[in-house]
Amino acid sequence: MSAQLTLDDLKAGMEVRGKVKKIELFGAFVDIGAETDALLHISQLGKPVRNVEDVVKSGEEITAYVLKVDKDAKRIALSLVKQPSVRWDAIKEGDELEGEVVRVENFGAFVEVGAERPGMVHVSEMADGYVKSPSDVVKVGDKVKVRVLKVDRKKRQIDLTMKAPEEKVEEIVDEDEDENEQLTAFAAALRRAMARNDDDEVETFVQRGKKKNRNSRQQDDIISRTLRQTNKK
Repeated sequence: MSAQLTLDDLKAGMEVRGKVKKIELFGAFVDIGAETDALLHISQLGKPVRNVEDVVKSGEEITAYVLKVDKDAKRIALSLVKQPSVRWDAIKEGDELEGEVVRVENFGAFVEVGAERPGMVHVSEMADGYVKSPSDVVKVGDKVKVRVLKVDRKKRQIDLTMKAPEEKVEEIVDEDEDENEQLTAFAAALRRAMARNDDDEVETFVQRGKKKNRNSRQQDDIISRTLRQTNKK
């Protein structure tokens, strides 16, 4: 083939046609019409083999996929296996994907999302309500929207859900309760200061507290009660 492609034209995942020019123990060199021949390594033949010629032969035209392009070294790596559209290392919890149901079991359904292997939606993750059987919700061939719950990179497993994400409910803080807690702490601190018979410290503490607290009237009442109780002792 005459050179029709430059290294800049080639992108990972691109489908190319080429002619096997030379077979080696480690793989085959393929002319894909680029400025340099591409290497189809023995590990990229789609199945484990001892001899490259068990899969491809010299002079044969094949369809392959660009695995990697090294522009500096002017090397092109090919694979007979189509690369996943969703990179495994890019999948993360919370990702929303679209896929196709490829298998249904009693415990759930497997959904092809374009990764190396299908993800699994457990029956408990198929709907907000109770689901008796996965087949009541989906069937093979259905297009579904899913969300990633968990990724186990070691086992190469993806747990999916078809449920809508739960809305975060902000915790409501009872301002009155919060103020009461602050005032209770204030009263306790005031008593400790008074127990030390330090009049200057008590006066300073009271004046500072009045400025900081929003409910000064309530705080004044607490101060008055505390003073009365102390004077009675």
